[in-house]
Amino acid sequence: MDTITNETILESISDGVFTIDHDRRITSFNRAAELITGIDRSEAIGLRCSEVFKSNMCEGHCPLEHTFETGKTVINQSGYIVNLAGKRVPVSVSTALLKDSAGNVIGGAETFRDLSELEQLRKLRARQRFGSIESNSEAMRKILDMVPPVAQSNSTVLILGESGTGKEVLARTIHSCSVQKNGPFVAVNCGALPDTLLESELFGYRKGAFTGADRDKPGRFALARGGTLFLDEIGDISQAMQVKLLRVLQERQFEPLGARETEKTDARIICATNRDLEELVRQGSFRQDLYYRIHIIAITIPPLRERREDIPLLAKQFLERFAILNNKTIESFSAEAYAAFYAYSWPGNIRELENVVERAVVLCQSDTIGLSDLPAQITGALTSSRHGTGILPHAADVNEAKDEVERRIILEALDRNARKVSHAAEELGIHRATLYRKMQRLGIES
Repeated sequence: MDTITNETILESISDGVFTIDHDRRITSFNRAAELITGIDRSEAIGLRCSEVFKSNMCEGHCPLEHTFETGKTVINQSGYIVNLAGKRVPVSVSTALLKDSAGNVIGGAETFRDLSELEQLRKLRARQRFGSIESNSEAMRKILDMVPPVAQSNSTVLILGESGTGKEVLARTIHSCSVQKNGPFVAVNCGALPDTLLESELFGYRKGAFTGADRDKPGRFALARGGTLFLDEIGDISQAMQVKLLRVLQERQFEPLGARETEKTDARIICATNRDLEELVRQGSFRQDLYYRIHIIAITIPPLRERREDIPLLAKQFLERFAILNNKTIESFSAEAYAAFYAYSWPGNIRELENVVERAVVLCQSDTIGLSDLPAQITGALTSSRHGTGILPHAADVNEAKDEVERRIILEALDRNARKVSHAAEELGIHRATLYRKMQRLGIES
């Protein structure tokens, strides 16, 4: 590959690139570096890099200086520079040594990526919202589209999904938008109680029904009159309890323990489970008639790994809440932290993300949560022994995460605007030419 081709490539990429000699004076400065810093290359070349980059990394944490001293590359170090207009620009920096054909060090090179657009993407408001649920995910859009008609009906709802996906949040949202919204929302975890306790919890009991029953106690069906009864983990109840529950759902009446008369219930029933009920029916451990009784309207919530677009939105919500609770002023997550979030599979789903953010807020000693504040199972998704100490992620990991979020947001904006680039650009708050450039880089057809 000849010199002209190399220069052409450097001029066409969106990352800023510059090189320096042994005296730390700039010897080349590409077009993207000009755009990010606001400094013309004719003015930059010949100056020391610290004179061009007014950066927080120049004082004691210079990545290029580290590379010169140790011979090791720096991968995606976060920081900021101050451009010619005096604006603080967040950047991620990678460095390497320049060597001649004999292997002698002749200088250094630094690439830096403007993270301002990523910050803007993180601040984008949710594209879909219903009740307390916000989302940027296409998978969740289909669910949120179902909520209004489902909420206005009185039919039994079955919510399916892995643990931690927010099944109770969806149940509460349906209730809050329903005709029963002025009534109570009563929840019971069916899988957490043995049959004897579950029966008394659901149906209540009369004084003297058993030893220790020194007063009447209303059950959850009674407490939920005029409102919604949420039966969580319904797939874990025994077959004996399934028979009793089926009778209540069919006849809309029940008998408290020790009572001689039946009571009626008008509570709207919403059930949830993380179990495969169809498989349980095939195995004979879940009654088929009960399954069809509760499977009138089924909603499956996708796991977090299938709706990664929502990770920044959810993480930011949790950050704001826990920062207040812990009396801390933490503003955001670093690019590396977000990259780790995208790389991780989240087997515990939203609940796990919430716990991770709470832990990070407690441990964080600055205004930005970084990799060091995250647990090992999260950072391990980015660890690579091929790069430096293995603590910092490869630049490609961060870039890939950013590009994936950006690509999905642009595609959704285009879909909402009938593929009209000008309208999508206006919605995203960027110039049409900028959107065209992003689409070309991300392989999105216009």
